[in-house]
Amino acid sequence: MADHGYLMLVLHAHLPYVRHPEHEEFLEEDWFYEAITETYIPLIDVCERLAEEGVQFRLTLSLTPPLLTMLADPLLQERYLKHISRLIELAEKEVERTRWQTEFNGTAQMYLHRFRHARWLFADRYHRNLITAFRKFQDLGHLELITCGATHGYLPLMQNKNAQRAQIAVAVQTHERFLGAQPRGIWLPECGFEPGVDELLREYGLRYFFTDSHAIFHGSPRPKYGSYAPTYTRCGVAGFGRDVESSKQVWSAKEGYPGDVQYREFYRDIGYDLEYEYIRPYIHGDGFRIPTGIKYYRITGPSAHKEPYQAGAARDRAAEHAGNFMFNRQKQAEYLHGLIGKKPVIVSPYDAELYGHWWYEGPEFLEFLFKKIHYNQDSLRVVTAPEYLAENPSLQVLTPAASSWGYKGYHEQWLDSSNDWVYRHLHKAADRMVELADAHPEAGGLQRRALNQAARELLLAQSSDWAFIMKTGTMVEYAVRRTREHLERFTRLYRDIQNDQVHLEWLADVEYKDSIFPELDYRVYASRG
Repeated sequence: MADHGYLMLVLHAHLPYVRHPEHEEFLEEDWFYEAITETYIPLIDVCERLAEEGVQFRLTLSLTPPLLTMLADPLLQERYLKHISRLIELAEKEVERTRWQTEFNGTAQMYLHRFRHARWLFADRYHRNLITAFRKFQDLGHLELITCGATHGYLPLMQNKNAQRAQIAVAVQTHERFLGAQPRGIWLPECGFEPGVDELLREYGLRYFFTDSHAIFHGSPRPKYGSYAPTYTRCGVAGFGRDVESSKQVWSAKEGYPGDVQYREFYRDIGYDLEYEYIRPYIHGDGFRIPTGIKYYRITGPSAHKEPYQAGAARDRAAEHAGNFMFNRQKQAEYLHGLIGKKPVIVSPYDAELYGHWWYEGPEFLEFLFKKIHYNQDSLRVVTAPEYLAENPSLQVLTPAASSWGYKGYHEQWLDSSNDWVYRHLHKAADRMVELADAHPEAGGLQRRALNQAARELLLAQSSDWAFIMKTGTMVEYAVRRTREHLERFTRLYRDIQNDQVHLEWLADVEYKDSIFPELDYRVYASRG
């Protein structure tokens, strides 16, 4: 069977910068701890097993600057160890509690094994820093690690070009510092593109980016091969468009694999199900119930009735779905090859946290998929963007359309009546940051510290996560508070610098709380030319 096409699997690993050293525990920090246990460690395990078996897999993974910074943070590393140790203690109790409940005891033992393994891999194998693992598989040629915006700032809604530039510049610097190599590509935050962004990517050495399919479909001129071949922008940066068909097979709430009846039910957790006094030591310190990660039921069906989870049956279904996904991509590539007259590249991008956190069996699905592609077929080849570009150097040139992924695909998720109030403040702060950088080209001492912290506060306020949360209606109070706090801190720093009255004690406290990008140089905001 002839080689009919390429498959490019892309996972976007991102979390907003959530670190609260001023509190003993903080609910939103659990987002990070859950992602380590349920997504990042399982993905590392998949890479370990595939590499040991000699499977020649290729996976593109974006590690955003906030996530890299949190993974390397000693305070969060220590807190994760406490978190996973508490889960191990709970799982040990669950094994004992369910001793005579055969429908649940096997699952309880599964959780205990996984939590113990997570602690071992995190603390002993990789000495608390999982970046080491990702870097290892990068160096082995299995992972293509790419960057994102510095704080996932939504570039099309930034009016100030220097603010866009800073998001990209700081991202590239952070990636190189943690991963030892300059990134070759970027996952544009929320796949948000507008003409001109590509010029900034080129300025910082980025060779390619990922965007949604309609950015390519509605580009100018129209694409000859649709979204099944990348295109160069006029400044020579390649844009890869998302494949709608393969994405739908995983993402769709109605048709996607994660909704299968055999898979684990995400919303049924012992943090809500068990007696309060029993579960009290393992929920939030203030006493309200939260998910623990221990879930005993499978999806079963659309009703509230749920049957016990069976890990073996779920694993078998993941293998079936991996085979189905591969078969469909083979047929898709074969059809497209005949239609467009060249080997198509099918770009399948997903949020990394889908695999393991939301879809518990997702990492197993990926492992089965890579094995099946390696052993059972020769019509489809998994590649990374640099590999594809090296083999296909001649591409059509077009200007992609302004667009995003998500709801309706044209910025509306990040700009509607729920969150539009933030932008006039972000625009003003960006203008002021450029003003400060231009006015103080060679600051030193306390003034330099204040200028660097002002840049951090602006970057943190620009995170697209806050507008997204406001739109979706979950944890809105936290998103609003974070936006306001960073803007208020920035505004005070701006006025203190203008008046040459920086307060050392207050500045030190803010530096302690918002310590992202310790090597940041405020002059990244200075006007060019």
